[in-house]
Amino acid sequence: MQPDLVEAGYLIETPLEPAAVAAVMAGEQSSGTFVRVAGETDELRERAAARVLSVEELEPMAAPSLASAYLERKGAAGPWRRARVRIAFPIANIGANLPTLASTLAGNLYDLGEVTGLKLIDVCLPQGYRTRFDMPALGVSGTRERLGVCLRPFFGTIIKPNVGMRPNEIADLVGLLCEAGADFIKDDEICADPDHAPIAERVPAVMAKVRAYRERTGRDVMIAFNVTDETDAMRRHADLIEREGGSCVMASLNWCGLSAIQTLRRSTPLALHGHRNGYGALGRHPALGIGYNAYQTLYRLAGVDHMHVHGIGGKFSDAAEEVEAAARHCLAPLARDAVGDGDAVLPVFSSGQWAGTLARTREAAGSPDFMFLAGGGILAHPDGPTAGVASLRQAWEAVAEGASLNAAAASRSELAAALAFFGARQ
Repeated sequence: MQPDLVEAGYLIETPLEPAAVAAVMAGEQSSGTFVRVAGETDELRERAAARVLSVEELEPMAAPSLASAYLERKGAAGPWRRARVRIAFPIANIGANLPTLASTLAGNLYDLGEVTGLKLIDVCLPQGYRTRFDMPALGVSGTRERLGVCLRPFFGTIIKPNVGMRPNEIADLVGLLCEAGADFIKDDEICADPDHAPIAERVPAVMAKVRAYRERTGRDVMIAFNVTDETDAMRRHADLIEREGGSCVMASLNWCGLSAIQTLRRSTPLALHGHRNGYGALGRHPALGIGYNAYQTLYRLAGVDHMHVHGIGGKFSDAAEEVEAAARHCLAPLARDAVGDGDAVLPVFSSGQWAGTLARTREAAGSPDFMFLAGGGILAHPDGPTAGVASLRQAWEAVAEGASLNAAAASRSELAAALAFFGARQ
């Protein structure tokens, strides 16, 4: 790809000629509007106009996915044509400005009257442009180094109950989970700075337990404190966590936004755990929103280290193929012409995960480079959290050996109990 262009792929639906609609999209998001204006010289258009690279028409739809008053006024009728469209945007129009990049790639496109469906599918960057943005502080290799975890996934869990516990109760649970062998423990996305467990009290209480465990055993555990808040507060929370010896902050990406996440990245050396809650509103509809590859690209440019991809066989709506594609994209470099994988981020599988979903998760990730979070899968194990963590490690041993979980369970009691208990609930 050309070093001075960013490419984006879209799925569009329209009753009009798709190539003509693609031209409208390119004009709307670069130098044009609905009519030519004064000052819009040929030289300016040559330099600053976006370019349609390709239009690939697909099978039409019998009915429109979305309403358009614009098309209704014009009396437009079906067939509702669908097409894959690729457009290249001059980097000079954007600069190293992440919100403006997002605005250029999407922005007004969702409101265009000509379309009854539009989804941003992917974004392709040249390496020279990628390096103008933030890289992960730890990423995959740095997280491994920090925790001393090699040749296997990271096994972690989520503080449950989601909300309601006081700082001392949360700290006691964290201490229990450290002893159980968890590598990673995170706050729930809805527990940030509640009145019953303010972050100013929760962080010191939890980290006292973690430091004591670390000093006694030599093993570190990463705690992802949920710092979701307004930007200055997030920076203060991150400073507190760093002072207390912590290593990770978590933020709800969609509700903080690209700029706040970028600011947080630039203000802390801690791992930044990106939680995608709310993404379904952006990506779940097949004809509207932002596909996960494009979404992930934007937040990776903000410098996150870990990205949630949901889970396979879990409680959410994603198909296994969608989760797999998201995880593989996490581990691939963002730029097409990149050398190495220095900007890879750790895919985080969660939502209804337990020992029985680990084999398919390993297949999806294509390597041991992933984080496997089991809330109920650890905390609800019939023999307790220590057995819950053991069941995950035993499942991984079976996967690494190429053995079936049922065969492995014959000599591994914690795995056998997990298969009996959770398997009966599938």
